[in-house]
Amino acid sequence: MTSAAAEGNSLLLADSYEGVNRIATAPLLEPRRWSRWWWAFLVSALLTLLMLVAIGRLLFGGIGIFGNDTTIVWGFPIANYVWWIGIGNAGTLISSMLLLTHQRWRASINRFAEAMTLMAAAIAGLFPILHLGRPMYFYWLAPYPNTMELWPQWRSALVWDFWAVLSYLLFSLFFWYSGLVPDLATLRDRARRPAQRIVYGIMALGWRNSARHWRLYETYYKTMAGLAVPLVCSVHSIVGLDFAASMMPGWQESLFPPYFVVGAMFSGFAMVVVLAALLRWGLHLEALVTLRHFDAMGKILLTGSLIMGASYLTEWFAGWYSGARADLEYLSFVFTGHYAPLYWTMLACNVLIPQLLWFRPVRRSIPWLIVIAVAINLGMWFERILIVWNTLAHGYLPSMWSLFGPTFWDWALLAGSLGLFVLLYLCFSRLFPVVSMHEVRRLVAEETGR
Repeated sequence: MTSAAAEGNSLLLADSYEGVNRIATAPLLEPRRWSRWWWAFLVSALLTLLMLVAIGRLLFGGIGIFGNDTTIVWGFPIANYVWWIGIGNAGTLISSMLLLTHQRWRASINRFAEAMTLMAAAIAGLFPILHLGRPMYFYWLAPYPNTMELWPQWRSALVWDFWAVLSYLLFSLFFWYSGLVPDLATLRDRARRPAQRIVYGIMALGWRNSARHWRLYETYYKTMAGLAVPLVCSVHSIVGLDFAASMMPGWQESLFPPYFVVGAMFSGFAMVVVLAALLRWGLHLEALVTLRHFDAMGKILLTGSLIMGASYLTEWFAGWYSGARADLEYLSFVFTGHYAPLYWTMLACNVLIPQLLWFRPVRRSIPWLIVIAVAINLGMWFERILIVWNTLAHGYLPSMWSLFGPTFWDWALLAGSLGLFVLLYLCFSRLFPVVSMHEVRRLVAEETGR
């Protein structure tokens, strides 16, 4: 085996079936000191509690606790929804596209990328409901038989979002669980405690590792991956149409659906990089998640940055070329208005800073990659915020122009959602293997001939 191949998938203890199993199952089955995990759990639990307090305050005080007003009616909640659904869309898209294009290095990242989808999409689905003003009636968004003839307003983008998020969340759950079944059987067979054997045995759905089971599994899993790509593109295209279907300056762009899909993949892959680095460090997965994987993800982030830069140029050109007064005033406000410092920061985070990834030493430096990935997620959050703020603050009527000021509860709900995401991810890392063992074992067998 060459040194490059060894660095890719067969480092240290991950050079055999047993080595892969031992590394991936150690966090679940072997007793260890978990001080780092418990500290992270405590902090994320406190932030989650803050989110619950903010939701309780919203239910009793109404949407007026946010900075939303009659001009900037979307404010933080819908911008945060778009940001979270973007991160959520990326996990399943990354996994399915890498599978369909036969990218073997996906084996070490697809499991926790798909788990990221479930958690981020579930959190994203909360924000439109909380933004309704009367969240207890969110079920009105679903068409159901009733005697009062109170059918939903199908022209509302909230109805589109409801079905997009729900269908995507259910599909992602099945896709994630399908890939987990062979590994659950491995945990069942390796578990030492009777309770663990029973729980993992039930969840393994009777998997026997037979040739028939593998044939059915491969067919089903690849079919699901083929369905995932158009579904993900349609979901975030619908989110883009929330904006593009309106008549507001800066939003009348046919570019928005593909622009939102690329932005989702861009921010989602940046989050995967951060999660990969943290899981590698916290669960001692250096032999499974190697520098080769970070190098490949760095190249994808660089490509996404170039596409995002081209999208920004296209958006500016379309606004200038239209010649409409409102569009020209909007562009001027974007670059020189009240939110201009945030806009320039967004461009630096999404376009300028990722150019460091042209250099191989940067792509193979985990600290550098974490800094760049965090900058990208910050930049993408600024983008979602500014899409809402800039347009609604500077619409057609000068008499309606106003500025948005977030309140403590806006920030509390955002911080709390981040805490909930980390909390769910910590629970996932203690209950399920974060790396797909059966796929990594296949790579080891191909390399070693065993």
